[in-house]
Amino acid sequence: MEKRRQAKHCPDRYKELNKSIKQKCTEAKEEWLNQKCDTIDQKHITKNTKEMFQEINEIAGKRKSGPASSCIKDKDSKMLIEKNEVLNRWAEYIEDLFQDDIQDKPHIEKPIKGPPILKDEVRKAIKMMNHGRAAGPDGITIEALIALGEWGISQITDFLSIMYDTIILHRLISI
Repeated sequence: MEKRRQAKHCPDRYKELNKSIKQKCTEAKEEWLNQKCDTIDQKHITKNTKEMFQEINEIAGKRKSGPASSCIKDKDSKMLIEKNEVLNRWAEYIEDLFQDDIQDKPHIEKPIKGPPILKDEVRKAIKMMNHGRAAGPDGITIEALIALGEWGISQITDFLSIMYDTIILHRLISI
């Protein structure tokens, strides 16, 4: 690889060395895979399924997340290796991330009114429901809602609007 780095200025030599390195890497990987397959076969024969599947997952690239990297870069791209320095950098990063530079926060008037629930929305929702199903926990079937006609749609719309304005939005505001 060092020869390849030195040959960067000579394209033909670089190509030749690069091809040679790639070929050797491919051969090494092939050899490694063959050894892993032999190991998996042995684990299968000895009925050691746990280790067999660990080997399979290693080949497939499915790995459990290991320990996190113990080094990071600071603001000046200097590598920090010491545990205390790393912890201090994380604390600094989180402070920067959540720093609130907004001076005047907007005042929100309570209660907030959302858009009204429309009768067409209720009609569409009822139409989309599956017919011929058992009643829900409230004991009301879709057929009963349909049988109420326009009066029922009007009542449901009013009821949902009251619920929406009083309960849902107040919960959202208090979050």
